[in-house]
Amino acid sequence: MMQVSPDTTRVGWIGTGVMGLSMCGNILSKGYPVTVYSRTREKARPLLDKGAKWADSPKAVAEASDAVFTMVGFPSDVREVYLGPRGVLAGARPGSILADMTTTEPSLAKEIHAAAKARGVSSVDAPVSGGDVGAREARLSIMAGGDPEVFAALMPLFSAMGKTIVLQGPAGAGQHAKMCNQIVIAGTMIGVCESLIYGHKAGLDLETMLSSIAGGAAGCWALSNLAPRVLQRNFDPGFFVEHFVKDMGIALDEAKRMNLPLPGLALVHQMYVSLLANGGGKHGTQALLLVLEQMADTRVGAG
Repeated sequence: MMQVSPDTTRVGWIGTGVMGLSMCGNILSKGYPVTVYSRTREKARPLLDKGAKWADSPKAVAEASDAVFTMVGFPSDVREVYLGPRGVLAGARPGSILADMTTTEPSLAKEIHAAAKARGVSSVDAPVSGGDVGAREARLSIMAGGDPEVFAALMPLFSAMGKTIVLQGPAGAGQHAKMCNQIVIAGTMIGVCESLIYGHKAGLDLETMLSSIAGGAAGCWALSNLAPRVLQRNFDPGFFVEHFVKDMGIALDEAKRMNLPLPGLALVHQMYVSLLANGGGKHGTQALLLVLEQMADTRVGAG
């Protein structure tokens, strides 16, 4: 297994969106040589300006790299990036390591792991939580699935991006852990948004109210990081609604396969689908407030 260091390890990065741009930037800042690919080259411009090299396909990234990370959008994107004719596995050399940090289907993570292994390549699934703030500050929680020795080899690179880095089990286990994370977030987001609407209707000063409840048993990441954005009616994405709808759909599909009822998740999923249907796919997850405002015929926050 390779020894990862800035002097000997060439890193490849695919996907430079809201999360991937900062995550790759944190690896660059540690001195690793990085080759990047994104469907829109201009999105990678900040990385290229800092010294990253451009490749014109996922295959070309893999050919130039010892360890390749991917952070793309949907399972279909992951499948194309890894298994397509110009994909990572078409260019990865034996002994290299692949890490998909996209939230995707556990079954797809297992499929990629098997396909990589057949080529003498190692693979882990390593989805993250922490949003745009966690990505920028290198404080992500990273949930990994794969072989322990591969996970250990990647630790220097994971440590450049996150603070809580845990191997959950074999291939696919990281994705299952991320589903648990998303189930909690779904329930938390509706609670945060409903509390703001209730406080607004009750005539409270919402900033004052938040200063109390954020320090008590209700305290959580969403309350501290997203509720203040809501009060400013800032619905910019730390995490896209369209991606969250995708994640909840994966969790509900997995639950169905396990004959497991998740009524709370199903309710919140339908509310986010409503938001998606009304053009809110590119908003951040805090935009769930817009659905609840419409139901309550009210408006919270500035403006």
